[in-house]
Amino acid sequence: MHWRNHPDLKGKLHPDHPDDLQVVVHDGGPRITPLGPEAVWVTLTSIDGALFSGRVLNAPTHLKTVQQDQVIRFLMDPATGHAVMVTDKYMRERGNWKIGACTQCGFSELFDAPSDLARATFPNMPADAVLEAFTAFCPLCGGVQAIEYLGAPTPAAQRPWWKLW
Repeated sequence: MHWRNHPDLKGKLHPDHPDDLQVVVHDGGPRITPLGPEAVWVTLTSIDGALFSGRVLNAPTHLKTVQQDQVIRFLMDPATGHAVMVTDKYMRERGNWKIGACTQCGFSELFDAPSDLARATFPNMPADAVLEAFTAFCPLCGGVQAIEYLGAPTPAAQRPWWKLW
């Protein structure tokens, strides 16, 4: 139960159930699904650095992909103080992208893997294209987040001025 003293969880754990906290769960962001996020209670089961795991205690009201008793992983967002569910795909891609803080609430994570969000935002993008940067709506408040690919960009001289990818 070493997470009980984790600095990111200070003030977040239930006073009567010190392994439980509320986590924002979702079926994806606003480009992927019309269903908004919900907060559920989660019992912590493990921690790996800044990545937490826990079992969902109460069923979300309208979400399709999150169920009671499901084990989920989540991060603590320092700007908003929210614990936010993340997917394996998001965690695999996250290190390759710089996710800018929302211009309104400061949220600095995404609900979707950047590759999925890019395809939803630009559905006609060629399959082998990788965006250098794009903006997205914050899944918490609707503000704007800038997302920048940290890989080697294609030099502008090698593509027409009007081609984004």
